[in-house]
Amino acid sequence: MTEVVATARRSRITPEREAELYEAVLDLLREVGYDALTMDAVAARTRSSKATLYRQWGGKAELVAKAVRHSKPGASADDIDTGSLKGDLHALTMRADDCEMEQNSALMRGLAMATHSNPDLLKAFREHLIEPEMAEFHRVLRRAIDRGEVRADNPAIDFVMHMMIGGFAARTMIDEQPPTQAFLLSYIDAVVLPALGARTT
Repeated sequence: MTEVVATARRSRITPEREAELYEAVLDLLREVGYDALTMDAVAARTRSSKATLYRQWGGKAELVAKAVRHSKPGASADDIDTGSLKGDLHALTMRADDCEMEQNSALMRGLAMATHSNPDLLKAFREHLIEPEMAEFHRVLRRAIDRGEVRADNPAIDFVMHMMIGGFAARTMIDEQPPTQAFLLSYIDAVVLPALGARTT
């Protein structure tokens, strides 16, 4: 009975209202960072009660992770099947435009630092962002293996996410420029596909 009541309470927030809350959370994150972000501030910005926020999300880490996940481009690997690994990786990359990538890059740098001192945030990120992204790339790679583009025993398969995240993060650190579609597409062709032994043309 308690579970039914809790579910009913959580379902009162409409998808539109949920989207508004997530956008407000991301705005606050960009303004003050994770450590300075409080549930009081989220409640004030969104004209919500703190009790509602805790009832719906349990805490700051879960709310932030779900807000970031919600901001991800809509198309998933299940919706993308171009017939080649290069086409699929390019299509996944192009879900976000350059402006979104720049915003996400700055946001993710701050959150990556915060995960080092916030185990709850790291746990929530793994559950809502890292694991779903890894599953998405695994589906793309499985199709490539089934098509015969990539050998199933290629050791680089286990490091595709590392390569993609590394390219995204290193762009700002090394080149002092935000990641862009053009940069990531060329990175995929020059680094990721050759490592997997897949066609680059």
